[in-house]
Amino acid sequence: MLQHESSPLSEYEPKKIKIEDAVGSALAHDITEIRPGEYKGPSFRKGHKIERKDLCQLMRLGKRHLYILDLGKEQIHEDDAVLELAIALAGPGVTFDGRPREGKIQLKASYHGLFKVDVDPLINFNLIPEVMCASIHNNTPVKKGQSLAGTRAIPLVIHRNALDKAVNIVRTHYPVFSVKVFNPCKVRLIITGNEVYDGLIEDKFEAIVNEKLKAYGASLVETAILPDDEAMIADSVRLFLDQGTDLIITTGGMSVDPDDVTRSGIRKAGIDKIYYSTAVLPGAMFQLAYKGDVPIAGIPACALYHKTTIFDLILPRLLAGERPDNKDLSRFAHGGLCLDCPTCRFPACSFGKTG
Repeated sequence: MLQHESSPLSEYEPKKIKIEDAVGSALAHDITEIRPGEYKGPSFRKGHKIERKDLCQLMRLGKRHLYILDLGKEQIHEDDAVLELAIALAGPGVTFDGRPREGKIQLKASYHGLFKVDVDPLINFNLIPEVMCASIHNNTPVKKGQSLAGTRAIPLVIHRNALDKAVNIVRTHYPVFSVKVFNPCKVRLIITGNEVYDGLIEDKFEAIVNEKLKAYGASLVETAILPDDEAMIADSVRLFLDQGTDLIITTGGMSVDPDDVTRSGIRKAGIDKIYYSTAVLPGAMFQLAYKGDVPIAGIPACALYHKTTIFDLILPRLLAGERPDNKDLSRFAHGGLCLDCPTCRFPACSFGKTG
């Protein structure tokens, strides 16, 4: 957290009383208990009225004094402040429990979808010393109830001016956090290659694609297996477009070899936009084309051999209704190298996180 001498943390001195004089007083904040390896959380909640039986437990927690708050009009308790912060940060698809715990609130996903973060406003928000918010990465597929971010007011009491400044930053750029729902897309698949078409080898791509689609609620409604023939590939793309397909996926024929004609076949189908190559390994020879609103994703052969590729980074964005372009494909350069770990941990790793 960056702090500047010109913007110190809010200063507030609560009234201090001895523990033995605290009976009947209400706690001004949660009192945390830590039992290594067992528990970390509140032992007493804010607002709890101290009883005589509580004194021994408080002393075991190292408390010899407690604090009483007498707030002015412009002074906001951390629990009230963090509620304002959470309300401002939470966009569509983001929810939270309105009961802060130890001055913090966790923001969670309201439904399955693609988590979106407007990074620059989030950074500017965190430049205010009195507040903080930490989130998971932008463009992460999430499930209902999954934690997305956590926020809090840093001091026990924050000044209204600092709180308003933080809230205004995120409100101006609303939504800083949101979840885009995955659309129940109808997907059609074109598998190319003479060796598969002639039955010399068994196709493995359909099972791989189908498994990834099911994870996001999309359905593979038809698969065509074609030879390396530009005209046949173009005809199949046009046919699938006419059938009301939401997403077309092609496999194979994406390299620069003269006999790889899938890319040229897609072009001949009458494509509006086409982007070839991306800053990702594995998956550099990925192609993304569009005909109207329909994306056509060309998966290179590496997806047969690697568990995680460019396809895993692009697919959730396409199913969330986004239309990545060549700039989006280039953004993967930082973080676009898969380390081929012996045990794949994706998406709990660095692969593709800055895209």
